[in-house]
Amino acid sequence: MILKEIKSKEFWAEKLSSHKGACFLQSWHWGEFQRSLGRKVWSLEIGGEIFLVIKMNLPLNKNYLYLPRIVSKLDKEKSDFLKKLAKQEKSIFIRIEPVKQNVVALGFKKVVSVQPQQTLMLDLHKDEDDLLLEMHQKTRYNIRLARKKGVKLVEGDITDLDVFYNLISDTYNRKNITVYNKEYYKKLMTNFSKAKIFLAKFQDKVLCANLILFYNDTATYLHGGSSQENKNLMAPHLLQWEVIKIAKEQGYKYYDFWGVDEKKWPGVTRFKKGFGGFEVNYPGTFDLITNDPWYCLYKMVKKFK
Repeated sequence: MILKEIKSKEFWAEKLSSHKGACFLQSWHWGEFQRSLGRKVWSLEIGGEIFLVIKMNLPLNKNYLYLPRIVSKLDKEKSDFLKKLAKQEKSIFIRIEPVKQNVVALGFKKVVSVQPQQTLMLDLHKDEDDLLLEMHQKTRYNIRLARKKGVKLVEGDITDLDVFYNLISDTYNRKNITVYNKEYYKKLMTNFSKAKIFLAKFQDKVLCANLILFYNDTATYLHGGSSQENKNLMAPHLLQWEVIKIAKEQGYKYYDFWGVDEKKWPGVTRFKKGFGGFEVNYPGTFDLITNDPWYCLYKMVKKFK
């Protein structure tokens, strides 16, 4: 087994970009962002494959190792190495989210997903007319309505973080979704050079704001929030469409709406599906237990949270 810690982000980007479907969660930038949050991160080449491994801290000085959206295939040798790393770091389990592979045969057990297990994507190879035709009729109508009423797109920057954060906080609280603190988003934008805020304005008032990550061949709609005011102007619909067009103009191949689930998020899912596209299903989240007693305690505490 050949193990090497990668020190060059250029080498990392070159190596990862060769994988179809490589996600920003396995990018060098995401690793730097995680380090800025105080987490230990390894950028590893194991047996010719690359892995971003994040040490996630838990109470009582415990931790687990996390490999989000790995595109490389895991085998017994690589799994054994991760177990050695977990032993070294006194981790109570290893959690991975493969893009394609079911890893139960390697001793992992399937658990509740961390990242969305199902998402919706647009193929940006198609021309604008075809993308519009594939939308729900009501979505097309709302885009035209917002434009007719004078809603405008503005590309923001880190100075717009306050207004973005206020909008997503209000929106997530209404929908009972956990929101990170403002410092989290500030560090994300600082460490991820292609994280951008886009705003929809009406008469100088911001009605909604989205955070988009541009990475590899995909633009990802990661977070978004909207005001309860002027809802009749349908600003979120126009904002999505204008960002989709920007991604297409800049040569990105896909637009990822980052998670749909009709049971958990019915309203959000209905909104996203109005734009058409195709669904992508991931195998899910898997844990490999390396300390049974502490893992049982961890699951028990999670159950009652």
